[in-house]
Amino acid sequence: MTVEMPVAGRVAWWGTAFLRGLVGPDDYGDAVLAGDAAHVLAGPSGPMTLLEATAALRRDGATALGAAFPAPGDPTGLAGPSAFSMAATDAGEAVVAIGVRTEPGTGWVPQRVGRAVEWTTYDARRRMPPDLGEADRTLRRTLLESANELARLDVARWRPEVADALHDLRAGDTVRAPAGVPARAVDLARRALHLQEVVDLALDSEGGAVSAGEIAARRAALLPLGTAARHALTAACAPDGWPDG
Repeated sequence: MTVEMPVAGRVAWWGTAFLRGLVGPDDYGDAVLAGDAAHVLAGPSGPMTLLEATAALRRDGATALGAAFPAPGDPTGLAGPSAFSMAATDAGEAVVAIGVRTEPGTGWVPQRVGRAVEWTTYDARRRMPPDLGEADRTLRRTLLESANELARLDVARWRPEVADALHDLRAGDTVRAPAGVPARAVDLARRALHLQEVVDLALDSEGGAVSAGEIAARRAALLPLGTAARHALTAACAPDGWPDG
């Protein structure tokens, strides 16, 4: 099976491939659209398609698009200004243009409206690219720490499927990626998305917890893993941080 990337991740991967001439406009549009009815971006001259907006960024010198997946108190992948960071945090995802020659830079934030996605343009500063290898190592280390703590809390008793998934780094469906995305980034995104689902599943149910303290202990073990997974997904969707070759 194939798991669907968040929309900002799809734009980052496929938009970068389009900007670099690795995929055609139809492939870019179809991959981003997925099951959505339409993607529309509000421009200064009126609404435009995402393809038109990406082509305009290319004329401004953009060489890639990066995605960020921030959360309240954790603006990972963002460098402001505040209007962009706040909107991106509210949405949980955003796209930043990389390599544009104009100042300020450009960021896009999605909002789902029914089966369509509306993108809003913001001034955005280019963020320092996260390191793919460091994000991978942090995810593995945090997974081990969380799994050990949850084992101590007897996760297998209240959520056996969570215990199994936490111990299987190979788990998770494949992620469709265009040419140019390093295999390491694809694999990291796959594991990050899988672990995000595991964390959401575990937090969605108190699963036999008998006290507020027990619930708090489980959350304390799970939340760092969710944070590491978001950081890993941001690194996997940051072309300016990918290794050469």
